[in-house]
Amino acid sequence: MHTERELEQQLMSINRKSYPAYKSLQGSYRFPGFVLHIDHVQGDPFAAPSKVSAEVDMRAAAFPEELFDKACKRIALQDYLIRKFGKVMSEYMFQAKGSGKSGLMSISRCGQEVLERTALEMDRKRILVRFEVGFPANGRTINALELKKILFDFVPACVKKSLYYKSLDAMAVRKVVDLAEDQQFIREELVKRNLVAFVANGAVLPRESGVSDRPMKGAVAFESPKSMEIELKLPHRGALKGMGIPRGITLIVGGGYHGKSTLLKALELGVYNHIAGDGREYVITDDTAMKIRAEDGRAVSHVNISPFINHLPNGKNTKDFSTEDASGSTSQAANVVEAVESGAGALLIDEDTSATNFMVRDALMQSVIAKEQEPITPFISRARELYEKQGVSVILVAGSSGAYFYIADKILQMDTYRTYDITERVKKICTDWDDAPEEMEEGSEKVWKKYNRLLKAGKVEKKHGQIKTKQFGKDSFSIGRETVDIKYVEQIADSEQTTTLSCVLKVILERMEGQREQNLDMMIEKVWKEMEQTGLRTLVSGSYISSSMAMVRKQEIYACLNRYRGFEK
Repeated sequence: MHTERELEQQLMSINRKSYPAYKSLQGSYRFPGFVLHIDHVQGDPFAAPSKVSAEVDMRAAAFPEELFDKACKRIALQDYLIRKFGKVMSEYMFQAKGSGKSGLMSISRCGQEVLERTALEMDRKRILVRFEVGFPANGRTINALELKKILFDFVPACVKKSLYYKSLDAMAVRKVVDLAEDQQFIREELVKRNLVAFVANGAVLPRESGVSDRPMKGAVAFESPKSMEIELKLPHRGALKGMGIPRGITLIVGGGYHGKSTLLKALELGVYNHIAGDGREYVITDDTAMKIRAEDGRAVSHVNISPFINHLPNGKNTKDFSTEDASGSTSQAANVVEAVESGAGALLIDEDTSATNFMVRDALMQSVIAKEQEPITPFISRARELYEKQGVSVILVAGSSGAYFYIADKILQMDTYRTYDITERVKKICTDWDDAPEEMEEGSEKVWKKYNRLLKAGKVEKKHGQIKTKQFGKDSFSIGRETVDIKYVEQIADSEQTTTLSCVLKVILERMEGQREQNLDMMIEKVWKEMEQTGLRTLVSGSYISSSMAMVRKQEIYACLNRYRGFEK
């Protein structure tokens, strides 16, 4: 390891040289109170910024171990420190001058969700923060004096103000980890109480706008129907009342624009913890719950959609279904089956984004079109079986068909963002109507048999012997020449999760390369277990780890791989 004096000497020796001379700085340097790592140097001032990290010994950082002795507390504290480091760093953004990205300093921009990220890692031994720096240049000539300001003044100031416990507001830090522990307590209570979700009284569910995830000012605060209200005794906040949604089939109805989809959206993202002040801090959903929708045009790779679709006129095999361009019904069938196979404990469905012919067939349609002539078994006819045989609950937003009332265990009505339990009233009304969905024959659960998907990785284009990936925001990425479109995997909350998914697919393809047919589901489970044990590090082959990756769920991994077109039988 080099000293800061050696870095300064090397820096001055390359001043005004051609930009590639910056490569000589790559390495580790001991500064007072921390170690600076220059992990990767950009090729020119207009390229992606250089990758830099700072490592602080935990004995110097002096964070009490009780603040990160559990995973939930550690992840929340890491998230807080990333936000703090980014806020301090913003004061120095472009303070160093030059061409291109000269003077840029950036770190992960965290949203409302609390996610484990590679931007900052901490354990009993150290804190390691990863960030980006645009090494300054005049044209393409090194400006060493400006980089010296960044590395010797700005970075040490960021480290000192953000990564030392004595520099932080101890009460604010304590509130962060206490909230995380309360949120984890609620997740554990969901299991104990056989609930699929909890929505606290006072929660603010509406968002500021369609492009902002911040809470709406002046919004109606959530209030649980008394019949569904439960009280939890949280370790730190104490007593908290709210709505407990039981496992089973829950229907959310109401007039247009009255808050049905707003409640469902909050439940979708309740699989993640949220920061204080978000309004949804105490909206907690089964963390395996999966949002399901129709997705016209998506790719489907070797999925058994026979629980819902059989006997297609073209004779296509629905037990091993693949297509480059799925219809609304086949895409939604694939989404449901993929979710069940990924271990989802609940399906979250909005009728507005579903294929009507996949969801329901009313009594009149059943009488006109014989069952033998219809290849689609509607979701409404499988929902009860899904819960009772597979243990998968359903939360469904509906407004067009009363047939859903017959299968629901709980029926909630949203009226101007207020929630009412109308289950008993609706069940009485149902006795006077004859619109019940067609029932499934006994033994139909056999169709949920899981088929082993033995697949080979097709040829993947490489560059310099490596599989290359390129990301297009949160919605998609390319790997080789294939593009994986995940814009309708709606619980991906951050573009850094998309980066992670591209790395997961890359790892699996590398492991499958040159091999005989592999069981794809077993490959996914193996990588997932490695991620649980060693974190995102398992996705990196060398010593360098990207600063822009965030943890994903197993459900998103399944969704991503099932949209990749390059697998072969």
